[in-house]
Amino acid sequence: MNGSVLPKIPIGEWASLLVQFITAHFSGFFGAIADGIGWFVDVLVTFFNLITPFAFILIFVVIAFRRRGWGVALFTLFGLVLIYDLGYWEHALQTFALILTSVVLSVVIGLPLGILAGISKTFRRIITPILDVMQTMPSFVYLIPAVFLFHTGMPPGVIATIIFAMPPTTRMTSLGIQKVPRDLIEASEAFGSTTAQKLFKVQIPLARPTIMAGINQSIMLALSMVVVASLVGAPGLGADVYMAVTALRTDVGVEAGLSIVILAIIFDRISRRAKDISK
Repeated sequence: MNGSVLPKIPIGEWASLLVQFITAHFSGFFGAIADGIGWFVDVLVTFFNLITPFAFILIFVVIAFRRRGWGVALFTLFGLVLIYDLGYWEHALQTFALILTSVVLSVVIGLPLGILAGISKTFRRIITPILDVMQTMPSFVYLIPAVFLFHTGMPPGVIATIIFAMPPTTRMTSLGIQKVPRDLIEASEAFGSTTAQKLFKVQIPLARPTIMAGINQSIMLALSMVVVASLVGAPGLGADVYMAVTALRTDVGVEAGLSIVILAIIFDRISRRAKDISK
């Protein structure tokens, strides 16, 4: 009893029955998705381990220098060296693989949805409340069905991260498409551009800064999920933080947390536009 004179709407029971139905009838499909995600992450981690830490750090320093200059390059150098010195290099690579997989899938799924929402008001009205739910629902809630559908380990962590990190890419892509000046669209139509030409040669190029801002936010949200993903068995720095909390290990918590912060700052600076940094 809920203490109310109104009968309780069994929303929780309906959700449970839906998850049970999906698990019973589509377990093979979701199992294949979990195997594919697990395989891809394992390949990434294996590939990263083939690169020596010195070479890996050098690659990121060069990328940081080309994107942002000496300041970010030096921070990248000292930050990654510190992670290696603290003994979290292997776990940092696992976290990097989780973030890379989640962000790539978020962009692959979210970018087309955002383009469609930008050019179709009807689709935008449909997808906006769905994105609201994805972004505001506590992540612990959708970890439960993720475990039922994808079991434990890296796959449910990646799926939960995608659900949480995808909305900014979709929203900002839609916003960028909508903000393209109408006179430019009309000019392209006057020159006989097809819908595809108008989209790929006018709207998307002009919306690119806004789209990249959305991808940057997806990267940051994905990094914020590494600790939550560790609750369902995802390895990496998040698992170290979770272990530190459960074992009351302040030293491990501070070191692993600092490593996550370093990665977050590096990814943020590399993925953001230069003039955004200078503001």
